[in-house]
Amino acid sequence: MNSVARLMLAGVSTLALTVPSVAQEIVQADSQWYTDGQALVEKMIALQPNTSRAKNVILFVGDGMGVGTNYAIRLYAGQQQGELGEEHVLPQEAFPYTALVKTYNINAQTPDSAPTAGAMNSGVKQIYNTINLNENAVFDDCSTESGNQLTLFSELVSGADKSVGVVTTTRLTHATPAAVYAKTANRNWEGVAPEGCTDIGSQLLSQMEAGVIDVAFGGGSGMMVPTGTQTAQDGEGTREDGRNILEEAAAAGIQVANDTAGFEALTLDGSAPALGVFTTSDMTYEAERVAEREPSLAEMTEGAIKALSTNEGGFYLMVEGGRIDHANHGGNASRMMQDGVAFAEAIAKADELTDDADTLIIVTADHEHGIAFNGYCGRGTPIDGLCMGIASGQIEHTGVPELAADGKPYPVIAYANGAGSVLVEQEDGTYSGSRPDLTQEDAQDIDYLQQALVPMSSETHAGVDVAAWAKGPWAHLLTGTVEQNYIFHVMNQAVSAE
Repeated sequence: MNSVARLMLAGVSTLALTVPSVAQEIVQADSQWYTDGQALVEKMIALQPNTSRAKNVILFVGDGMGVGTNYAIRLYAGQQQGELGEEHVLPQEAFPYTALVKTYNINAQTPDSAPTAGAMNSGVKQIYNTINLNENAVFDDCSTESGNQLTLFSELVSGADKSVGVVTTTRLTHATPAAVYAKTANRNWEGVAPEGCTDIGSQLLSQMEAGVIDVAFGGGSGMMVPTGTQTAQDGEGTREDGRNILEEAAAAGIQVANDTAGFEALTLDGSAPALGVFTTSDMTYEAERVAEREPSLAEMTEGAIKALSTNEGGFYLMVEGGRIDHANHGGNASRMMQDGVAFAEAIAKADELTDDADTLIIVTADHEHGIAFNGYCGRGTPIDGLCMGIASGQIEHTGVPELAADGKPYPVIAYANGAGSVLVEQEDGTYSGSRPDLTQEDAQDIDYLQQALVPMSSETHAGVDVAAWAKGPWAHLLTGTVEQNYIFHVMNQAVSAE
């Protein structure tokens, strides 16, 4: 018999054995790290799940903004505000509930934006490169659309007399925004589709005319006007069927805007649908955006909420920071992070304009990229620059770049593959090369392409989990590790709760 058992037989409580009679002093109790941690514990203890019915749902999708990309945006945003960066908190990171989300498609380990966005809007996983068709559909086979189309969250809430909006910095016919309203066997059928199928641009107009989509702001006028026709932004139309979707929309009583002045002139009182198409293709990266031509993502979000909020029954709004993904594909971290900050500003604006009591806000991503963070860098190392050494006796970095085994410095951010590959194609078709000897000025140039290993013309997605942050009614359902299609079910529960 051990000593604890003998004491129990003698009537001595085991609690007395584990709780000291005098509380031990915690010497770090005055540290801000300690007090902040304790304050968060108390906040979480006091947190009570909101099980009221959600009047409104806002789904933010940072396209390509997985955990790693979000980390880069966090540091960049903080450093732009004079912080070291690591301690910065993005708007969504202050939300009380968080989950990890598995992003694979039915037939793809590494996912595509179309079926991932479709999963969030339909409640089921989908086939790579298709939008809102079930598992019996075949990519690029028009004949497999019929009978395999899914019911969408936008259709459900519209049928319950809610309004629906789509805001994006890509083309409105691009994969993620299209997932709110379209059903197609090929995500690339934006302005033209095979006979017997309907292109995505035409589906947008049909859904606006049917009252399913009330507000749509983004880019992509080229997909809406005929080939040989100049767009309002001096680009070229690409439609081969001769239709002018924008003219048809105006004739149907839909308000149409093609620049910032037109956007600001829209009547956002719910009296008529609003369609803002501000660029021929995708909207401009935030770094180059001209305010007179294109409203910001935050401004479009604010305008959409203003219009949709006129419906007393509530609304569903999907907002995409789409060019985060495009900059990652280009291996250009600087533009990715600047678009990420613009995305964060849109989240903050939506949070400001809505009430946690009746609005569920979810911030997530469709997928991640092959982004990586190099070396043992000191605090405050510029996230868009070279990795600086860890200092002794001070918090901030040494200011001296760390060197790799080849004796050269290296940037903090790299990609597993992409256009910035250190391997260069030779005349005989083989690849060889070595890393350049970078300066901080080189690495922080806005056009700098991050160093990558595998040579690719376009950097690829990654199959790793992404995060989902949530607040508002039924946000507490987003915890643990979940399938991506589960997000639909959380949103549907929120608007259906008794």
